[in-house]
Formats: sequence, C-alpha cells, structure tokens
Amino acid sequence: MGTLATAAPDLTDGFLALGLAAVVSLLATPVAGALAWRIGAIDTPRERGLHQFPTPRLGGLAILVTVVAAGLVFLPHDKQTTAILIGAAVIALVGAADDILELSADFKLAGQILAAVIPVAAGVNISNATIPFVGRIDLSQPVAYVVTVIGIVALMNAINFLDGVDGLAAGVCTIAALTFAVIALSLDRNAAGVLAMATAGACIGYLRHGFAPASIFLGDSGSNLLGYLLGTIVVQGALKTNAVIALAFPLVILAVPILDSSFVIAKRIKYGKPIHKADMWHFHHRFANIGFSPRRTTLYLYGWTLTLALLALALRFVPYSDNHGHFNLGWSAVLAVFGLGALAASFYLVFVLEILKLRRFRQFQMRRASLATGEPPPGDAELDAQVVRELETGEFEAVDVDAARRDRD
Repeated sequence: MGTLATAAPDLTDGFLALGLAAVVSLLATPVAGALAWRIGAIDTPRERGLHQFPTPRLGGLAILVTVVAAGLVFLPHDKQTTAILIGAAVIALVGAADDILELSADFKLAGQILAAVIPVAAGVNISNATIPFVGRIDLSQPVAYVVTVIGIVALMNAINFLDGVDGLAAGVCTIAALTFAVIALSLDRNAAGVLAMATAGACIGYLRHGFAPASIFLGDSGSNLLGYLLGTIVVQGALKTNAVIALAFPLVILAVPILDSSFVIAKRIKYGKPIHKADMWHFHHRFANIGFSPRRTTLYLYGWTLTLALLALALRFVPYSDNHGHFNLGWSAVLAVFGLGALAASFYLVFVLEILKLRRFRQFQMRRASLATGEPPPGDAELDAQVVRELETGEFEAVDVDAARRDRD
C-alpha cells in the first residue's frame, strides 16, 4: 500500500497547480462567456434542455487556457506532457467549433479520435493491466494503442452525455479529479497527480460561474476536454501500475457518467434510435421529471459521486489485505462500510428516485388531471400502460392541472 508521504514534494506542486488553476479559471471564464456572446455560441432553451434563458457556451476554452497555464508551470516539460496539452487543445477547439456550428456526429468523433491518438502515440497508453483473478496481461503495441484510444474517446462521450444540468459535469469531474490526484500521488504517478489537481482547480474556478443558475455552460468544448483530461489521468495515474485493484479505481470513481451513458445508449439501441441522437433518458432528465430542480439534481449526483469516490479511496488506503490472499477482519469491515454506503446511495438514486417514485408521481399527476377536467379517471391498466410508455420512450406529456381546471370552468 502506498502512502502520500512518498509523494510529498509533488503534493506541494499539486496544491499550487490547483490554486493557480482555480484563479486563472475564475478570471478566464467570463472572458470566454463574452467571446461566446460576440460570436454567437449561445445555447437557447429547447425542449430537452433544463435551462430557461439563452446562455453562452465555450466554458471549455477557459478550462483549456487554465490547464495549459498550470501544465506549463508545474508539469515536466517532456514528450508526454507536450502531447497531452496538444491533444487538449485539439479536442477543445473541435468542441468549440461544435458549440458554434453544430458539427455532424461523424466529424466530432473524428476530432475525438485525433485528440486521443496524439498522447497515446507519445506513450500515454496501457501496455499491460492487472486484472483480479486473471493476473497481469501484456498488450501488443497496436492493441495497446487501440484500447487506450477507445477508452479515452468513450470517457469524452460519457462526460459529454452527463453535461445536461448547470454545473453537473464540472462538479463530478472535480470530485473525480481530486480522487485520482490522491491515488496517483500515492502511487508515485506524480505528473498524473499534478495534472489531476490542475484539472480540479480549473473546474472549481469555472463552477463559480457555471453552477446553477449558470451564466455560462461548458459546451462541447468543455465536456469533451474534461473527459479527455480524465482519460489521460486514468491511464497515467492508475492503470499503468501493477496494483491488483487498479482497474477498479476508474470504474468506481467514474461510475456516475459511465452508468448514465450506458443506460442511455442501451435505451437508444433498444428502441432503434441513433446512439448520437439527443434524448431525455439521462439521469438528470429523469430527476427533472419527478420535480427535482437543477440545483437539487446536481447536488444529489454530486453526493452519489462522492460516496463512490470515498469507496475508491478506501480500496486504495484501507489495509484490508496483505496482497497475498490474507484478509484483516477489522479493516475488511471498515471497507464494507464504505461499500455499503456507495451501494445504498446507488440504490436510492437509481431505483427509488428515478424509477419507482417516478411511476407513482406520474400516476398521481394523471389522476389529478382527470379530476380537474371532470372526466372519468383512467383505469389502473390504462394508467400503467401510459406510465410504461413514458418510461420507455423518455417522452412525457405535460400535465397542467390549473389550465385544465380553467378550461373546465
């Protein structure tokens, strides 16, 4: 088990990088917003959106400037750092073009692949991995390149999918980046740890303007960039180690965006809709459908991410095993407490709030609407069929009880 003491010199750099990034991002974000207003990169309210007023995009350009500035000061000036920063610029600019011009899905995917290839070709790739119950697996160079590029691109899209409520993606990435920073520094992956701290600082500075009610959105420039940065941090800071549970770190810490994107993609495939086509099946849409405000939705998902991050830290630092198959009962019980906390939060949010309570709430709405109009209330079978149809399609009919009552009167 590693300790933070082994990385103390770089821990100082990490905190300095976080502080510099937070200040630069705090100052640069309004500038990005002013640029977005000037060139027309504006997100106007739409049916599937959860905001009410036109809001500038391009928050990602502030994140880019911030990470590059912190990277030039605190990261080693080597081939891999240079490649990571160049790739960051590529994906941020492709995202900015999409924020302005609304590019096709094919063009955006090509930009994501290009951005991912740049650091991977410079050595930021997974040449081997230790899988529990299987052991160490060595990957040939072509396979290592392909697997790493696919992973980074997948994470870009997962964060992009998650970015649907003011401050949600940036806050989740802040928690994830700080957690990865602690793990990376404890494993002596100092460059990855410092980059993670800089990424967290950039998000913190942005959130001063991007938390609900947001005055600027990340846009595709920001959500893709954050996914890209977390991807490179995961590869350098967690996966390129011999730790048996290294693979568990990103899966646990990033469970919220991974589950959200997996859930949405599965629904789109099930109903024969294009994977890239926007819809209202995301977790934040589901929460909005049961009456959560954007701020409350964001805070609940922050809390869920935090419980998972604490579980990942427990997996790293709680000495529940001697790595030779012998478990300490007391410390295993401590780890179980963190695991049960994460499991309880996951069950509460996914199963109780998103599905069960939604069904009851929609049944109540439709019965109330029928009473307001004076029409006979629908039968249980009709109600159930309507609720199931809405849950499957993600399309919900508005129920305006006051308007119905006025029409009746």
